Amino acid sequence: MKRQKITIGSIIRIKLPCHKYAYARILKNANYAIYDLITENEFEDINEIISKNILFIIAVYDKAVTSGRWPKIGNAALETTLDTLPMKFIQDPVDSSQFRLYDPNTGNMTKGQRKDCIDLEKAAVWEGEQVEERICDHYAGKPNRWVEQMRMK
Repeated sequence: MKRQKITIGSIIRIKLPCHKYAYARILKNANYAIYDLITENEFEDINEIISKNILFIIAVYDKAVTSGRWPKIGNAALETTLDTLPMKFIQDPVDSSQFRLYDPNTGNMTKGQRKDCIDLEKAAVWEGEQVEERICDHYAGKPNRWVEQMRMK
C-alpha cells in the first residue's frame, strides 16, 4: 500500500469487508465525513461522491489514510457546511448521569445534559476497521457493535 499524507478536503475510497466500496472526506482535527454512497466497483467521480448526503462524521486514526489502507482519489475545496465539525458528547464512566459536550473545533468542553447529547456521536477516535464494519452494518440494516458500545447508558 502506498503511504499518503493527510490532506483536508481529500476524498478517499474505503474498501469494505462486505465486498463493496464506501467514500469519505478528510476534515480537520482527524475527522472524516462518511458519505451515503456504496458501490460494487471502484468509483472515482468526485463530484458525484461529494453531492451525496453524509451518514456520519467521526474522528479516525490517521493510519487509515497514511498507511494507504484508504486511498485518496481526489480533492476538492470543502463546502462551508463542513468547516464546522458537529459537537460530540462525553458520558462520565463513573456517574452515567453526568455529561459533557465536546467541541472538536476548539477542544472546549462544557457541562451538558442527557437531552443535549441524544443525536450526537460519542467523542472517540475510531480505527479504520471499526469504521468499515460500521458502514457495512448500516447498509445491511443491522446494529453495529461499536456504535452500541458507545451509546449513552
